[in-house]
Amino acid sequence: MPLFATTIAGSLPKPAWLAEPNRLWPPWRAAGAALADAKRDATLLALKLQEDCGIDVVTDGEQSRQHFVHGFLEFVEGIDFARKVEIGIRANRYKAMVPTVSGALRLKARVHAREAQLARAHTKRKLKFTLPGPMTIVDTVADAHYGDRTKMAMAFADLLNAEARALETDGVDVIQFDEPAFNVYLREEVEEWGIDALHRAIEGLTCTTAVHICYGYGIKANIDWKATLGSEWRQYEQIFPALAKSRIAQVSLECRNSRIPIALLKLLDGKDVHVGAIDVANEEVESPDEVAAVIGEATKYLPKESIIAGTNCGMAPMRWDIAFGKLEALGKGAELARKRFA
Repeated sequence: MPLFATTIAGSLPKPAWLAEPNRLWPPWRAAGAALADAKRDATLLALKLQEDCGIDVVTDGEQSRQHFVHGFLEFVEGIDFARKVEIGIRANRYKAMVPTVSGALRLKARVHAREAQLARAHTKRKLKFTLPGPMTIVDTVADAHYGDRTKMAMAFADLLNAEARALETDGVDVIQFDEPAFNVYLREEVEEWGIDALHRAIEGLTCTTAVHICYGYGIKANIDWKATLGSEWRQYEQIFPALAKSRIAQVSLECRNSRIPIALLKLLDGKDVHVGAIDVANEEVESPDEVAAVIGEATKYLPKESIIAGTNCGMAPMRWDIAFGKLEALGKGAELARKRFA
């Protein structure tokens, strides 16, 4: 892998022929076999565009999932999608209609076999696959069975572990768990059970493991919430030490246009860090120079060899042309950073 290898947080926009564009929960344009074929074609397109833009560790773009959490939950027995209720999620940052856990949790079948095997067969690059983290799943469902968030998180972690082990067998090189809830519940709950649940989810894996934490997609509820956080976002100061001591190999977070003091990266000593150099909360396409500048700032606090250049978060709700421009900037910016900072 080159210095300042590149990757994306996980998702890319869906083509208009697959789903309604520019939406976080886009309705599918087809059904049945036609939908399966459209998902296949979109996955191959996502891989090709990443390769064309010089992305070193590619993903399936989450083209087969409407949502990063619910795309997993659809394959879980014990979740009642007909029994949706409105709850406040991410510590009541915003309200959402969520399904209800109504019984013991079990996987109905493999969750992501088709897209993982398809992606592995059509790229020679390192392949990353994303799964929702246990804490974030717990924060995105209503519980009418377990009566205890920790117990339910461990049950989900067991299911995630089963799928993660299968993904590793499929040839996936990096398995990333998405945990935006980590910057909401912070030290007490992250240290008490969030990290333990992640460890349970990665048990037995020999591939590279990662966790993505962030302040959320570039949607209005998240943008409004971030506006209340002041001139410095120091939530990570409370959880980075626990992540640094964890068995997770890589940590992914946002740096471009964020108010996270970049010096906090020092608290992740010993980890490879996906440094978000692409802002997904606006439609301005970064220049390669701007991407390289973020990487350069990170070199002041992390060993160069531990820096991976990435995106702040998923690109699912974005316009395709904007996302593609940002991918190009990421690839070219990392190349520029290699010349400047190697």
